[in-house]
Amino acid sequence: MELIVEGKGVHLGKHQGRLRVTQQQKTITEAPLIHLQHVLIIDSGVSISSDAIRACSEEGIPIYFLNRTGRAIASLYSAGLTGTVLTRRAQLLAYENATGIALAKAFVAGKLENQANLLRYMAKYRKETDLALHQEMMLVAIEMRDYLHELEQLTSDRIESIREQILSVEGRAAQRYWNIIARIIPGELEWPGRETQGARDRFNSALNYGYGILYCQVERALTLAGLDCYGGFLHADRPGKPSLVLDLIEEFRQTIVDRTIIGLVNKRFAIEQDEDQRLTETTHRKLAEKILERMESSELYEKKRQALRFILQSQARHLALFVRGEREQYEPFIAGW
Repeated sequence: MELIVEGKGVHLGKHQGRLRVTQQQKTITEAPLIHLQHVLIIDSGVSISSDAIRACSEEGIPIYFLNRTGRAIASLYSAGLTGTVLTRRAQLLAYENATGIALAKAFVAGKLENQANLLRYMAKYRKETDLALHQEMMLVAIEMRDYLHELEQLTSDRIESIREQILSVEGRAAQRYWNIIARIIPGELEWPGRETQGARDRFNSALNYGYGILYCQVERALTLAGLDCYGGFLHADRPGKPSLVLDLIEEFRQTIVDRTIIGLVNKRFAIEQDEDQRLTETTHRKLAEKILERMESSELYEKKRQALRFILQSQARHLALFVRGEREQYEPFIAGW
């Protein structure tokens, strides 16, 4: 269970064994601590009591703060969750050797495979209604193999000397992917193409917000696995940049966020914006609910049907084992279609 808190003048406090959300002394909702997995606080204007923070820390419930576009501002965890040492030492050492290169290539390979599989998944529903589009989508999915082959051929002894080449492969494949996505979403969205920070159109705004929700899930999985969220491999180091979160999230964007948002807009889900072209509170809540609902759906993983939430946590643990030398290789998560 997740608790989403948003709105000016809203207060989050603790009442007995529950978190209680109130506004002007009226109770909006309550959530039992025993069932909570995390708390999302969106935008400014929300106050939170020290009792609520302490209760969440004691129960191991992280609290995430996002702005209205879905960008992570801060996270609160129990101090014990970030007290690992051995895994982090191994993680930092991996940056200097072949382990770091293997991870960077695996993250991109997972992204390419999942882009291809999502296109195949969406194409099969268009075979009867739009054969030309179906064939074009399948062709782009096949083209991803060329990018994968190019990725496999890249060699070096340190990630810093090969990163730009890896990112070039990833970027060119992403352009092909988004160009075909533009063909399958409603024209009335007037989508200008993929834009990240600062996007004002409805589809990009929904995608960016969805990625923000997923970001929190990835950060939590990495933290629980004992990894440093700021020590990535594919994404370059920069103060305040959670590089490893941005690395691992690449495997899950298509399966969790893209598939959900594309499905919603094709069902004519109303992405509402205010006068400043920002998503409304109602849209925030609905999108978050749909993304988190998708996290509970299952995919084939290690020969079993597993919830995506479990798969994400398992991938983070596999990553930790790999950097410590306790796992022979790191294999990215690839969803079915």
